[in-house]
Amino acid sequence: MSLFQGTILIRGITYLMLFVFGIAGVGYLLGRVTIRGVSLGTAGVFIAALLFGCFFYPQLAAETSSYTGSALKIIENLGLILFVTAVGFIAGPGFFANMKKNITSYVLQGLVIILAGGLSAIACILFGQATMTTDPKELTAMIVGLLSGSLTSTPAFSAAKATVDPALEDIVSVGHGISYLFGVVGVVLFVQLTPKFVHADMETEKQKLVVVRRAEQGKRESGKALLRLDPVGLMPFSMAAVLGIFVGMIRLPLSAQGLSGTTFSLTTTGGCLLLSLIMGHFGRIGRVNILPERNTLQVFRELGLMLFLTGAGISGGANFVKHFETIYFVFGVFMTILPMIAGYLFAKYVLKLSLLNILGSITGGMTSTPALGTLINLTGTDDVASAYAATYPVALIAVVLISQLLILLF
Repeated sequence: MSLFQGTILIRGITYLMLFVFGIAGVGYLLGRVTIRGVSLGTAGVFIAALLFGCFFYPQLAAETSSYTGSALKIIENLGLILFVTAVGFIAGPGFFANMKKNITSYVLQGLVIILAGGLSAIACILFGQATMTTDPKELTAMIVGLLSGSLTSTPAFSAAKATVDPALEDIVSVGHGISYLFGVVGVVLFVQLTPKFVHADMETEKQKLVVVRRAEQGKRESGKALLRLDPVGLMPFSMAAVLGIFVGMIRLPLSAQGLSGTTFSLTTTGGCLLLSLIMGHFGRIGRVNILPERNTLQVFRELGLMLFLTGAGISGGANFVKHFETIYFVFGVFMTILPMIAGYLFAKYVLKLSLLNILGSITGGMTSTPALGTLINLTGTDDVASAYAATYPVALIAVVLISQLLILLF
């Protein structure tokens, strides 16, 4: 590389960083806008990135030369690793205990919600194939993107992008962006409106809460006496990320012949999530503490989500206008509402859960952190987070697997 080319590259990266943090700033301001108790939160970053990609991507590409796509991919993947690894560590200490105790309730609830989402996606794919002229592979990529947005699932979004043909990645991003807004707002509205529709007495419902006791506090207390390799836990976090990337690269054949295109892998998303869940569960190796500080995990989770949504949003926004159709928004609404209704009916009439446990498990099954925050504010108690914590990891893994299977099958 010549000195001139190196200067262009450095200048281009500087411009890109300016845009990334500018988008983050605007996105968080957008996320703070609250209308009748409803706000976008971190989703505002994705909306801002999509709009930037729609209107300013050509200028960005001109300033960053031929490195734009690669640079955005690096930002996106770095954010992905930070986000899913932090989520795994946060959920890990109580994940297996919750799974053992609630295998017939919250775990099944998560699976039912994601299964309903998968079936609604299949229905949209079949409807689209019968009534639209879109290429089948492009249609599937769009629907899977819509599914991840409807369930506000960043890991499913990234897994879908990693599984489809590289030429279809931006279509997945567009689908995710089309449905993400209603995916956030829809669940937030659902947990606020359902108690009103059933005329619930919130004080009575709070007394019915079944609190799932998580093991995290005990693990962190015992971890204080162990050897910590660094002050905030960057070493175990990095170890989980490295091992998770390697695990995600393992490909298993889905047919006896092992034909090309019939392999399955966890991808970086599933690999990092699995390793951090396991490390978070055990919390130690001998006398060594492998559980990062919770503040570290919260920062990495938010930073990772911001970087991932920015990188994916800019590239997806560049083709947003090209691929947007009203029918896709309708598909997204359908894939948000059906899983919530299915989850509510299953929890109420089969699992016999109380209303707040139902709503808490729905926020976990829909992987909706904003909706959980809304529910906590609505009820005035953190106890509703127990149902969320028990359902969330199961739903997270299930939606990643279903997203990949849809791409492989259709």
